[in-house]
Amino acid sequence: MSDDVSAPVHGAWTPEGETPPPAAPISEDAVIGMLKTVFDPEIPVDIYELGLIYAIEIGDGANVKVEMTLTTPSCPSAQELPGMAEEAVRLIPGVGDVTVEIVWDPPWDQSRMSEDARLALNMY
Repeated sequence: MSDDVSAPVHGAWTPEGETPPPAAPISEDAVIGMLKTVFDPEIPVDIYELGLIYAIEIGDGANVKVEMTLTTPSCPSAQELPGMAEEAVRLIPGVGDVTVEIVWDPPWDQSRMSEDARLALNMY
């Protein structure tokens, strides 16, 4: 006999049918992982490593708010990057509403980039 007592998690049953099992809490790491799949079309580095993500807030109902910036206000990708970030975060199972807000303060500069991003762009 095995000591493995792990069993699949099932939802509760009600007269209307089975309710889904409770969703796992959304983690900041999961949000970061999804944001790392979003690349500026002109730069071969993801938006997280570029230092464009300023804040991630996970609230009630697994609602996620992301504050991000762009490299410049005239960034050619200004229209598409926030939507791409929002779509990526929405792919996390159990996530509620997703809001991506563009902020300009403090202004982005190269010091916000990770070392990996600097190496990828030969900016060390």
